[in-house]
Amino acid sequence: MKNLKKIICLGAVAAFVVMGGLAHAETFKAEVFLATDKGPGASIGFVTLTDTPEGLEIKTDLTGLPPGKHGFHVHENGDCGAVEKDGKAMHAAAAGGHYDPEKTGKHLGPDNGGHLGDLPVLEAAADGSAKVTLLVKKPKAGDFKDRSIMIHAGGDNYSDEPALLGGGGARLACGIIK
Repeated sequence: MKNLKKIICLGAVAAFVVMGGLAHAETFKAEVFLATDKGPGASIGFVTLTDTPEGLEIKTDLTGLPPGKHGFHVHENGDCGAVEKDGKAMHAAAAGGHYDPEKTGKHLGPDNGGHLGDLPVLEAAADGSAKVTLLVKKPKAGDFKDRSIMIHAGGDNYSDEPALLGGGGARLACGIIK
């Protein structure tokens, strides 16, 4: 009988810990818009960020992308507006650079000690849709609240050299994480 009470007690404690952990899980969502020289354009879908026991789950439900690989990041500012530079509108430049609160200055890919905003490469299908689930271990959903999520025109090789498509090149689509 004593052992049964211990087992029940330990089970209750374990359930409390698990439920307590889940109570702190957060979910944020961003509606994503094509980036234009006038600011956000047409909506192309949503990205949802959810804390899980395995890490940050990123679910995309996007359409209208060029097929292939795209750089995918969280940027420092929660603003997808265009910014004029040298007389030319820069698409989604108000989002700033990759989110790097630890000031690493490195673009090493997700979970590799670089920018916290580095996410896995996003791949769009032949029909332009990207309905995928990605996982990164280090960040929490709350780390990205009120920041922007960015999809770049080209694939990202995680180089710090923009000429080598580090980051994926031009900004294609952007959304604010709320």
